[in-house]
This record gives sequence, C-alpha cells and structure tokens, in this order.
Amino acid sequence: MSIYWGDLHNHCNITYGYGSLDNALEAARGQLDFCAVIGHAMWPDIPKSRKEWEYEVNYHLEGFRKLREGWDRVQRTVSEANVDGKFVTFQGYEMHSLKYGDHHFLSPDDKMPLLEAESPGALMEMLAAYPVMAVPHHIGYPPGQRGANWDSFREANSPLVEVYSKHGCSMSDESAYPFLHTMGPRDSRSTVFHGLRQGKRFGFVASTDHHAGYPGSYGDGRLAVLATAKTRTAIWDALMNRRVYAVTGDKIVCGFQVNGADFGSIIQDAPLRRISLSVRGCDRLDKIVVYKNTHPWKVICGEELEMAVQDGGLDGGGMFGADRSGVGTYKVRVELGWGKPAEAFAWQGRLAIDGGSIVSAETCFRGRSVLAPTPEMGDDDNMNKLDQRLHSLSEAEAEWTCASFKNPTTLHPATAAVIFELAGGTGTRLRLTINGRDIAVGLGELLEGSRSYPMGDLLSETVLVHKAVPECAYTFAGEWEDRERLSGNDFYHAEVRQVNGQYAWITPVYLDEAL
Repeated sequence: MSIYWGDLHNHCNITYGYGSLDNALEAARGQLDFCAVIGHAMWPDIPKSRKEWEYEVNYHLEGFRKLREGWDRVQRTVSEANVDGKFVTFQGYEMHSLKYGDHHFLSPDDKMPLLEAESPGALMEMLAAYPVMAVPHHIGYPPGQRGANWDSFREANSPLVEVYSKHGCSMSDESAYPFLHTMGPRDSRSTVFHGLRQGKRFGFVASTDHHAGYPGSYGDGRLAVLATAKTRTAIWDALMNRRVYAVTGDKIVCGFQVNGADFGSIIQDAPLRRISLSVRGCDRLDKIVVYKNTHPWKVICGEELEMAVQDGGLDGGGMFGADRSGVGTYKVRVELGWGKPAEAFAWQGRLAIDGGSIVSAETCFRGRSVLAPTPEMGDDDNMNKLDQRLHSLSEAEAEWTCASFKNPTTLHPATAAVIFELAGGTGTRLRLTINGRDIAVGLGELLEGSRSYPMGDLLSETVLVHKAVPECAYTFAGEWEDRERLSGNDFYHAEVRQVNGQYAWITPVYLDEAL
C-alpha cells in the first residue's frame, strides 16, 4: 500500500464561501491526491428566535438555499473531476448542530442525494441506501455549542474524526494550536482524548475547513491515507477502515504498527505487543510520543536523536549520518513571502544543482486565508485562482510558480515554500533564480544556518533558504515490546512534532479481547 494525501473538508462559493468550484478542484490537483469540496446544507437547531442573530440566520439560510438549487451542477462537476489513478473526488455536504456538533457527510456515490434531517444520526438513516460516512469536525468547542457529543457518537456512522483544521487542534485541551475563533475555546469534554477514554474508536484526519476555494492550503490541515491505489474504491476502503492520519501541513510520511497491524486496525488482544514506528519528516524532528491509552508511553526528543548520530550511535555515520565526508541526503526548504502588499505577490522560481541531485520536491502552497466569510469581502469567483504549481522536476533542476500574501499577524504566516530533498555533500551548490534574481549558496553554508535574500529595500518581499537538515535528523525508526496489559482494550497511537511546528497525529491501533 502507498500513502496518498487529501483534504475532505473545505468550502467555496457553492454556498457561503468564496472562489469557484472549478478553481477549488484545480488547486487541489496541484498538491493533493484526493479531495471533497463541501457545501453547507443545514442547521436544524439554528437559534432563530434570538433577534441579535437575525443577520446570521438569514446568511446561513441563503447559503443552504444556494446549495440546494445548485446541487445537480455541483454533483456533476465533482463527478467529472474524478479520474482514477490521477485525482480522486468525493461528494459531500455539511450539517451544523449546537446539540450534536458539526458533521460533514461524505460519499463515493455521485448520486448521493441532498436531504435534510434533525440530527446526524437521522440523516445517516435516510442515506442508508448509499455508502456514506459522517465526519465530526472542529469537535473541541464546548458541548452544546457545536462541540462533540460523545453520547450520540456512533462508530458505524463515523469511522473518522477531524482532529485538526483552521479552527485549531482538538486532540486535547493541552495540545498545540488552541481554538481562537469567535465560536469559543476548547473544552476538554469535547476532545479526542475524552472520546478515546470513553472507549470510542475512530481514525484521525485533518482538513482545512478553508472557505475560499483552496483545498489543501498549507498549514491548515491535510490527511494521509494508506491505500492500495489512487482510486475512489481503494481510498474509500482506507477511509472506512481508519487507515488514516492527520497532519498540519508538511507531508510527514509515517508507518505505525502493533503486532504487524497498521494504524486504524482493531486486532486481537495479546500478552506481547510489538510496536513499531517509522517517520520520514520534512524538517528536523523535535519530539515523538507514542501514547498508550492516551498517556505518554515512549518519548523521543530530537536533540537525543541528533546527539546519538553525532556520536555515531545510530548508524556510525558521524556528523551527517551518511558518511564522514558529509555526502548524504538533505532537505532544504525555499520559502518566499513577507513584504506588505495586500494582494497576492507572484513568484517564479528555479533551482539548479551543481555537485549533487534533486531527489524530490514538495510544495507548501497556501490560498488566501478565509475561515469565516464576511459581507464586505464581496463575491469573487477567482479569489484564489493562483498559478501555484511545480512546472518541472528533474535530478538537475526544478521550476515552479507560486504566490504569497502579507503575513496577517506576526504569528500567522502567509508565505509559500518548496521543500527539496537533495543528494550531495558540503561542496554541493544551489543555484536559485527567483523573479529574475540569481542566488547561489553552498550546502555546506546551509548546514551552518539559513540565508535570507530581500528582493528590495526594507519591507520588501524576501527569499529564505532554510538551514539544511540531514536525513538522520528528519527520519526515525523505532521498535519496542510491551507486556503490560492494562485492559483487554488497550490502544496505542503516536504524535510527531517537527522544529517548525508541523505535526502528525497517527490513528491508534486498537486491541480487543473479545475478538
């Protein structure tokens, strides 16, 4: 099986949101293997009686009407975009609920009807003739205020739970990325850890919840699936069987097994549990935690990994982990942005390598960030019609175009980047041409630290070539044994954090004494 990347929860102007459906699908093709573009469809318990809510009520009802009237066109467009082996799409729409929490409903069936119900469970019963799942999202909000309702949660209806999006991280009330939206803060009773401790079983996914037609927008949430092929049937099978994990943005490739069973599996309890974890990240690994029943069981710090490699303790490879001459594999992130213009800034980039080769490239492109649409933004089909793509890639060179925006705050980036995996040594030279400017820098220099190149005077856009990361610092493999049986239904999951704040949350392997 292979890892494929997707976004199953994002929005555009098919309801209240911005950017056309066609542009959203085009953006998704550029960075993802699969996606679902979701329309807002209903809110059964919307507080209509509150006078101060008059605008919000009308705003939502108008969006629901827009989706109903355009549903046939939306279904047709999504269906036509699905090409097995190249790019996979799913149908879907969303229900808000104060009592039950928000859910989006997904299906591989292009005939999935748009129906209305009073609860997620009731809607699933009405859709019983179709393959459908209900995915709870932004679950961390307070109970009764669109947070998770674990009492009504049904594993058969919801094999997946969205644990991260633009709203924040719902793993626990101590996780990174707190909820800061006007809807409120996190409440521990609504979190993933609370549901797991109640014995619920589900897979972890992330998606953007982006409202301006840019699925997979970097940093807002993506999910990985472990599937046999890039087809609707294979990816749907992976989703239904919880072979998934969540990432914030970087495509951190993970493997996690208990007694040979992959993440998401439910297996027979055993007196001896063999746990294995492999990670191939996109930046220096900062911390890895393997959890048992939501409590830390094994903790690996990045500094310990680096010290072990420097001492020759992991592979005898000395400082660079490959050989003592420094020849090996490295990751270098080329990031573009900053400046002050309010509109998108267009970039053209080219990288050529002397004395080495390009192994791979990963794009980290964002759309204009929109979580909650506002009336003053207007309605622009092309809000995020951005020419962001990797045009060519070979061992010798790569070319790309992308766009960046003014960072909205000093804590929220709106930059664009490409992560290059390079084979070479301290004598390897990178030759960059960015918007016509030539930049040359050695890999040996980048191992010492990053280099920035302003494109003009103070407050101008800037190119940042990040510190090079040797392979030993962004990869990990570990195996352990556990003979301590806490219950007949123990479970293990893992969390990976990089130094750049990018995370992966890996779905548990669940043990069951009743099997």
